[in-house]
Amino acid sequence: MNQLFRRKNYSATDTSTNLLRVLGTWDIVFFGIAAIIGAGSFSSLGEAVFRGGPGVILLYLICGFACGFTALCYAEFASRIPTAGSAYTYAYASFGELMAWVIGWALIMEYSFGNIYVAFSWSDYFTSFLERLGMHIPDYLTCSYTEAKKAFQNGSENKELINAWTSAPLLGGLKLIVDIPALVINGLITWLCYRGVKESKNFNNSLVILKLAVIVLVILVGFSYINTDNWTPVSVETGTSSFMPNGFAGVMSAVSGVFFAYIGFDALSVLSEETKDPQKTLPKGMIISLALCTVIYICLTLVLTGMVDYRKFDGVGDPLSFIFEKTNANVAWMELTVSFVAIVAITTVLLVFQMGQPRIWYAMSRDGLMPQKFQQVHPKYKTPAFATIVTGLVVGIPIIFTDKSFILDFTSIGTIFAFVLVCAGVLMLPPKEKIKGRFHLPYINGKIIFPVIFIGALVGFYYFQPEFFDTLMNWNDDKNGEFRASIFFFILINLGLCVLTFIKNLSLIPLIGLSSCLYLLTGMSHENWFYFGIWFAVGLVIYFCYGYQNSKLRNA
Repeated sequence: MNQLFRRKNYSATDTSTNLLRVLGTWDIVFFGIAAIIGAGSFSSLGEAVFRGGPGVILLYLICGFACGFTALCYAEFASRIPTAGSAYTYAYASFGELMAWVIGWALIMEYSFGNIYVAFSWSDYFTSFLERLGMHIPDYLTCSYTEAKKAFQNGSENKELINAWTSAPLLGGLKLIVDIPALVINGLITWLCYRGVKESKNFNNSLVILKLAVIVLVILVGFSYINTDNWTPVSVETGTSSFMPNGFAGVMSAVSGVFFAYIGFDALSVLSEETKDPQKTLPKGMIISLALCTVIYICLTLVLTGMVDYRKFDGVGDPLSFIFEKTNANVAWMELTVSFVAIVAITTVLLVFQMGQPRIWYAMSRDGLMPQKFQQVHPKYKTPAFATIVTGLVVGIPIIFTDKSFILDFTSIGTIFAFVLVCAGVLMLPPKEKIKGRFHLPYINGKIIFPVIFIGALVGFYYFQPEFFDTLMNWNDDKNGEFRASIFFFILINLGLCVLTFIKNLSLIPLIGLSSCLYLLTGMSHENWFYFGIWFAVGLVIYFCYGYQNSKLRNA
């Protein structure tokens, strides 16, 4: 039993690696922007706006706040452990081997499954761009089988998906429906990652500059078409104008779409062994990119919800070009421009995620928890070659049979869980010597401050929303029951943290990060938790059948 929780010791001065150290601070910033400003703004933003209305801006602030404190925790780990592996490596150092495996398994879900969603988003923009140029790909070759079947059975208003189902040819009794563009872009990105991080860096930086320029253009042009009445739409249920027409529970239901935008900064810590002076460079790059991206997302959300009624974003996979269509602002040149740049933007997200996953497997293989083949480095390109090819297959095969909405929720819950463990892990780290030039997470004793902040916020919320607490235990309500149950357990866990903080004098910054990420989990449905549990059950079976037996730490 002790072996399961045995921690691995990493040297803060050991920067040896088989990979090439070629990334500087601004390369990290650009990779961060590439990962964060992509599918989250060009695709899942539409889903988030439809669920939460204009009030989804509050959710971006909450996510930005939570990710800000989480980024500081990542930065603290990065300054101590200049090794590839991200949260997996950090969990190994703070919680032990079993939890490291659990978090590594969660990261596989984050990167690989996340890139499935991103590939679908790329396909949406690519096909709509070709349509605007007068070139048409059959609908049954631009979506997944599951997505088209669901749309047909549920009577969706999405004409393309319905047409894909009704017009698809039969092959052996099954309808031939497959997203060809998504498969092609996955193959191309896998090849680029296989060739090397230097080539990927140069390609990424040039595309990020173009992407940022067009996003600024969208914001500037969009502001002139804003109708402020759209920020306070009339609620169908209450008949009153509200910034949150679906209530705060509706805003929180959009957490998957919003948080998906932020998972990219985790990928930056995976690049530790390819970063020059990682103890100094990584923390700076992560924090700068996160701050810039949060501001950009808030501006974009203001533009979208101000230009178009939030209800029109139902099923819209290309929201930034949608707002300039004939039925909305009717700005044809902007519609075409955004469609093209969205392809560029989402390509950079695919690139960063596809670089991250092989390096997780590389680190796990080096510890003996995965087969040795995964740590094979290409003699010429100096990349984890085998792991990169497997990643391409892991992303490519599910594209054939899965759909976007399931992947979006599945990816987000795994990522938030990883963030929870990173923040909790920092609380378990011993004090370290301060070295000039390296990042140091400030220690602020949370003994009194954290309980005062949490209990004070709880009392304040009760004062302004007493009716919410009156119905807190009503978990049978079809609309808000799950959210109330989640909030109840959130309050219970945080009260426990208040007691533990008072006894142990825990550090305030990781505490706030931990509490914020736990709050984001309250937006997840029971279905998310169910599939999340299945995923981890499979992971534990693999660990005990292979990883536990072959662990280098166990056999040392």
